[in-house]
Amino acid sequence: MTKPLIGLYPGTFDPITMGHADIIKRAVKLVDELIIGVAKHSGKDPLFNLEERKALVEATIDDMGLEARANVRVVPFEGLLMKYAEDIRADIIIRGLRAFSDFEYEFQMVGMNSAMNDEIETVFLMADARYQSIASKLVKQIATLGGPFEHFVPDPVVEPLRRKLKA
Repeated sequence: MTKPLIGLYPGTFDPITMGHADIIKRAVKLVDELIIGVAKHSGKDPLFNLEERKALVEATIDDMGLEARANVRVVPFEGLLMKYAEDIRADIIIRGLRAFSDFEYEFQMVGMNSAMNDEIETVFLMADARYQSIASKLVKQIATLGGPFEHFVPDPVVEPLRRKLKA
């Protein structure tokens, strides 16, 4: 019996966007098991805490109909991505790309990750053209300023984001 192919899609998901959801929907087709790693990322100041971000990703997966897929898990993690990938025995790290500027950053990260462990591959998925301009940071700015943000995030994120910004 062959080992199942394990993919890791890491991110802070603060909040999860339509672009993230698109990458998840396509990533599940590439691996036997997809672990969505919600990073604690202490270097950033997230709007949603770790538990809230995990819950929003899980709600989005449920809303997408992926809850029936036993091969999708949402797991919080902290620390070095490559160490976590090794701990869960990931075969590939899945990264989404929106624009050329993403590629430059991701290219550097692949080089560093490969130097730490060249057995774990990185796979890039281009965001669907409809979602290429969406970034969590911009969604939060638009929502904070009272702009229409609803079509940038999955349905389960709309009300929690509204509530968070009114608090």
